[in-house]
Amino acid sequence: MGTGENRIASILLALSRGLTLSAGELAEKMDVSERTIRNDIRQINEELKGCAAIEVVQGRCSLQIYNGEAFQGACRRLAESNEQFNSSGNRMDYVLGRLMRAEGPLLTDELAYEMSIGRSTLISDLKKLRAELKANGLAIVGKTSKGLVLEGREADLRHYVLENAYDGLYRDYPLDTEITELVDRSFAESPFEQSESFQRFLTVMLDRFLTGHPLENLPQSFYSLTARQEFLAVDQLLEDIGRFLHVEFPPEEKLFVLLPIVGMRTPTDADNMKAIELDQAMGPLADKIFCQIKKELNIDLERPEFMEEFLYHLMFMINRLRFHVRLKSDVLAELREKYPLAWQMGGVAASVIRAEYGVEVTEDEKSYLASYFGVFLEEAAKRQRPFRAAVVCGTGRVTARLVAAQLKRVLDSSVKLSLLPVEKTTPEILSEFGLIFTTVQLPCQTDQPVIFIHEIFNEQELRHKIEKAKYWEQVDVPVLDNNWFVMVGLLDESRFFRFTGGERYEEAIEQMVASLTEQGEVDEGFAQRLREREKLGTMAFDHAVAIPHTIQKVGDRLVLAVGTFPKPVRYLERNIRLIFLMALPEQVNSEDGLLIRVYEEIISLTKDSTLMDKVTKAKDFQALLRALYRQA
Repeated sequence: MGTGENRIASILLALSRGLTLSAGELAEKMDVSERTIRNDIRQINEELKGCAAIEVVQGRCSLQIYNGEAFQGACRRLAESNEQFNSSGNRMDYVLGRLMRAEGPLLTDELAYEMSIGRSTLISDLKKLRAELKANGLAIVGKTSKGLVLEGREADLRHYVLENAYDGLYRDYPLDTEITELVDRSFAESPFEQSESFQRFLTVMLDRFLTGHPLENLPQSFYSLTARQEFLAVDQLLEDIGRFLHVEFPPEEKLFVLLPIVGMRTPTDADNMKAIELDQAMGPLADKIFCQIKKELNIDLERPEFMEEFLYHLMFMINRLRFHVRLKSDVLAELREKYPLAWQMGGVAASVIRAEYGVEVTEDEKSYLASYFGVFLEEAAKRQRPFRAAVVCGTGRVTARLVAAQLKRVLDSSVKLSLLPVEKTTPEILSEFGLIFTTVQLPCQTDQPVIFIHEIFNEQELRHKIEKAKYWEQVDVPVLDNNWFVMVGLLDESRFFRFTGGERYEEAIEQMVASLTEQGEVDEGFAQRLREREKLGTMAFDHAVAIPHTIQKVGDRLVLAVGTFPKPVRYLERNIRLIFLMALPEQVNSEDGLLIRVYEEIISLTKDSTLMDKVTKAKDFQALLRALYRQA
C-alpha cells in the first residue's frame, strides 16, 4: 500500500469484490505484518457491528454484508477517520510531533500502525522528513533495537516547526483565553502591533518550555536584544503569563518570543512606527543601496517620502535575517513577473545587505524589497509631467475643438491639449509644447515638431505620423495605440548591428562603440569608461541579453544601440544573443520614466522566447522594427 491511502478502507475494498484472502495475503498487499491485519479486522468488525463483518474461516477472510445502506455509511466513517494521514505532508507532521514529545525512542512499526499505513510508506515519508530536517540542522536517528529519536538544537527545531509544520502541529491548540487577554492588553499599551507570527512564537515557546524542552544558551548577539525597548514589553508580558501559570521564564525564552517583534513587518500605523527607535545604521545602509542602484541602473532613488518607511523596513528585515525569523510572501511570483525592474533593484539591494551584514536575503524578503521599489517606480510615473501638445486651427475655435475631440481618440489621456488661434502663435509660445498639430501653415518658425492635419482626418494615418515623429524627432508623445516598444523611438539604422557570429563579445562591443563615437553620439572617453564598468560585471538577464552601459558626455539624452547574433556567443559563462548598448546622460531625470521604461521593455523581452527569436533573427533594421511592433 505504497500510496499511503487508508489501510482499513483498502482492506474493505479488497474484500468487497467477493474475494477471500488470507491474513498473510492481506498483509503482503498492505505491506504490514499479519498481526497488524488481525488487529485491523477486530477494529473493522467493531465498527461494522450489526451491518457487516469480516469472517475468518480456515484462515481465509471474507466480507459478509447484512445491511447494505448501513454498511456504506460505516465505510464512509472508517475512511474519514484516518483522513489526516492521507497525505505525505500530514503524516510527516504527525511523525515529527510524536518524536518531539516522545520520552524515548519510537518504533517504526508502532508509528505505521498508529497512522494505518504500510511500513514502506512510512519509510518513504521518513526519507523526505529526514532531508528537510537535515537542511535545518536536525536529524532522525535510529537507535539499534530501540527505535527512532529526534536530535538537534532546540532553537533549530522551533524554527523548523514555525516555518514548516506549525499548522499541522498547533492548529487545534489555541492559546488559553486568559493568556490571550494578557497578550491583547500588553500590545494595547505598546507601539508594537500584534501579529500572527508573534502568536505562533508564543504558542511554540509555551508548549516546548512547559513540556520540559527549554532553550539552550543562545548566540551572544541575541542577548544584546535585552537592551532594546521592545524587550521591556515582552519581559513584562511573560512575567504576567508566568504568574498565571506559576512558572518563571528564563531570559532565553523571553528572547525567543521577542524575535517576531524585532523582526516584525513595518507597522501600518505611522505613529506606532515613529514610536519605535530606529537603528541609526539604516540611513547609511540605504545610501549605499541607492548608490549601488545608481551605479548599476542609473536610476536615482532620492525620495524623502519614500525614505522613512524604507529605513524601518530595512531594520526589521535585517533583524529577521539575523535572528532567523521567516516572513513568507504571497506575491513573490506575481511581483517578479509584473515588476521585473523592481525585482532587479531588489536584487541589487540584497547584494549590498549581504556585503554589509553577512546575511543572505531570501527570495521572500527580496520580494518585499522589490515591493518598495515598485511603489517608487509607480509614484515616479505619476509624478511625470503631462505631455503638452498645441492644436492650431485657422477656421475658428469650434473647428479647433472638433479637431481636439478627434485627437483625444488617438492620444493618451495624459496628453494636455491646448487650443491656439493662428494669429497668436509665436516661437516663444510654441516652444512650450512638445508637439504641434496644425491645420494651416504656421506664421512663424519653430524648432518643435509639427504635424499637419485636416479638420477631419484619418486616425490611422495620424497614428503613423505620430510614430514617425516619435522615432525621428525624439518626441515621446503617449498614444492610445501602445503596440510599439518605446525603445524603437531611440533607435535608427545607424545604431543597429547585425553580427556574423564569428565575433567575440568584446569585439562586438568595440565595433558598436567605435561606430557611436564616429557618429558623435558618444565622447572619446566612453570606450574606456565602458571597459571599467564592464569589469564590475555585465548586467544580463536569463543569460541571453547583455546591457553594457556607462555615462556619455556628448549630450543630455539616452543613446541606445542594438547588436544581434545569429547564434549565441559565450561570455562570462553566459550565451549572449542580444546586446543593448546604452550611453547614459550624466544627469538622468528619473521622473520622465524613459530609462525605467526601456529597462522594463528589455527585461520583458527576455521573458518572451518568441519575441527573442524575432529580434535575434532580424537581418536588417526594418525587420527589427517589425519585430518590436507588439501586434506584428
